[in-house]
Amino acid sequence: MSNAIVIIPTYNEKENVERMIRKVFSLALPLHILIVDDNSPDGTRTIVKKLQEEFPQLYMLERAGKQGLGTAYIAGFKWCLQKEYRFIFEMDCDFSHNPDDLIQLYETANNEPADMVIGSRYVNGVNVVNWPMSRVILSYYASMYVRIITGMSIRDTTSGFACYKREVLEKLNLDAIKFKGYAFQIEMKFKTWCLGYKIKEVSIIFTDRKEGQSKMSGGIIKEALFGVLELKIKRVLGVLTI
Repeated sequence: MSNAIVIIPTYNEKENVERMIRKVFSLALPLHILIVDDNSPDGTRTIVKKLQEEFPQLYMLERAGKQGLGTAYIAGFKWCLQKEYRFIFEMDCDFSHNPDDLIQLYETANNEPADMVIGSRYVNGVNVVNWPMSRVILSYYASMYVRIITGMSIRDTTSGFACYKREVLEKLNLDAIKFKGYAFQIEMKFKTWCLGYKIKEVSIIFTDRKEGQSKMSGGIIKEALFGVLELKIKRVLGVLTI
């Protein structure tokens, strides 16, 4: 039984999902995988089910439809907390997060005083490949905006590549996590920080997806922009549910 599991949400990831699963299972670190699929119409689930015959350490949660990244992770966190996993990862399926970096995140969480470890694009300069400059600027200054509003020192506040120790997720009120897009990542970090847990960033290189389509939208950006203000105001007023 591994003490670590990687949650990978999927929606129309048939081009990537098998390569990602095989890559994670090829690592020297023994990991389990939980795929959370939102009823992908492209056959992603069929691919995963076939691979489950080969890999008993591969699990899947099937959901009725596309419900958002945040709710996929919450469902995954709750599933993992019912098991004995001590380290619970989140990462994308599109190889923008390099699976090899899972080892670095795990070793940091296991060996250092860190309750949450973030794979950070911005802790050492800007480590982003294949993004247009406009998106690099948007992402970089979005994280700066979050730091200014919240008071957190985290450099990459919207990163979706992270490792949580189970006690963090046990302490958080997962049912009170409101946001679904990139604001979800900010909300999780902010509430973890508010609880006083130690957060550490490790440098990664983020490479934009080569296969499949991005899920970025204007609504996701708007949610993040105003969601940060909402989180801060609620904390100041003492009504933030953590």
